[in-house]
Amino acid sequence: MIIIKIQDYSEMSRKAAQIIATQVTAKPDSVLGLATGSTPVGTYQELIRYHKEDGLSFHKVTTVNLDEYYGLAPSHEQSYHRFMQETLFDHIDILPDNTYIPDGLASDPHSFGREYDELIVSLGGVDLQLLGIGSNGHIAFNEPGRFFSAQTWLVDLNQHTIEDNARFFGSKDKVPRQAITMGMKSILGAKRILILASGVGKAKAVKDMVEGQIDPMVPASILQLHSDVTLIADQPALSLLS
Repeated sequence: MIIIKIQDYSEMSRKAAQIIATQVTAKPDSVLGLATGSTPVGTYQELIRYHKEDGLSFHKVTTVNLDEYYGLAPSHEQSYHRFMQETLFDHIDILPDNTYIPDGLASDPHSFGREYDELIVSLGGVDLQLLGIGSNGHIAFNEPGRFFSAQTWLVDLNQHTIEDNARFFGSKDKVPRQAITMGMKSILGAKRILILASGVGKAKAVKDMVEGQIDPMVPASILQLHSDVTLIADQPALSLLS
């Protein structure tokens, strides 16, 4: 794992966007795996700047998102469909038909998960996967547990994640209890992985991911098995590393 130490969230966002922009420039029809939550917002703002100021085009790019809350319609103000539209897609020249996000209203989540994995395979796999890391070590919505889930699946969110995400909903009581999330097989199938971490609240998760044993109780630790992972993190997030 390559570790790039930066000063703060702004520098992290600029560096991540630079790596993604380089990928798109080198391969205009790249398949990008995208994340949501607060961590990648600055990266998306920088990508919008690349598009508007430097002419970076996403016209041929395809995107595949990691997850979606189960039970939320795309129009819901906290859905990841809406997040991606408002945070990135509405501001660049990507084709709507080339953006894929799990269906939070899927009537058969198991069948949908299989179809989503098949979609990723049909696209030729993900060229560059962007990830954040939860304070409990989760990636996407793959929560700590007894096993690593291979496939896209319907997961029960644990209390830690519900409390972390309550700030977006105004109350933890309003946070959905389930989500559809890409599994580890598709995440590890990406050709390159870029993971971002900022703040002391991520320090324990980062340490366990980088230096700990591969353990489903720390889902991000499975990234140790991938041959091309870059971690961009600030000093607080790296503060517990040996």
